[in-house]
Amino acid sequence: MNIVLIGMSGAGKSTLGVLLAKALGMDFVDTDIVIQQHESRVLQDIIERDGVEKFLEIEETILSKLRLNNCVISTGGSVIYSEKVMNILKQDGEIVYLHVPFEEIQRRLKNTTTRGIVIRNGSSLKDVYEERVPLYRTHSDIMIDCSNKDIEQCVREIIVSLQEHHRH
Repeated sequence: MNIVLIGMSGAGKSTLGVLLAKALGMDFVDTDIVIQQHESRVLQDIIERDGVEKFLEIEETILSKLRLNNCVISTGGSVIYSEKVMNILKQDGEIVYLHVPFEEIQRRLKNTTTRGIVIRNGSSLKDVYEERVPLYRTHSDIMIDCSNKDIEQCVREIIVSLQEHHRH
């Protein structure tokens, strides 16, 4: 089984994912890095040169071919737009949504222009947040509220929630 972390950019998926993988003795995969290695360029470059729609296509193509086992998988915030990828990830794992309130995301994302965040032209970060949160909630097996908690607390909470989830 895999543990799949979903949530907004800045929610802490990569940082938490590494610690969670260590704590559970699992491998760690960051899908943003997988995409960058596959494309030989950074996400921001793909989005700027090819556009948002093309980036989403590339993301879906690469991630739908991933076959991972016993991994903590940190996904890009935009993975939620692909029903196909979400279904594949759900088949082989538990989906954990790291929820962080908008104000905190905004604080954490000082520079949205270099992070490779999928924001369509004319949309604000707030628009993206409001569009994605219901999707994250719908697709997740477990939701962890990461607001005003340190990373260690969030990691412990994920582990406890996963154990409880498996009991039911």
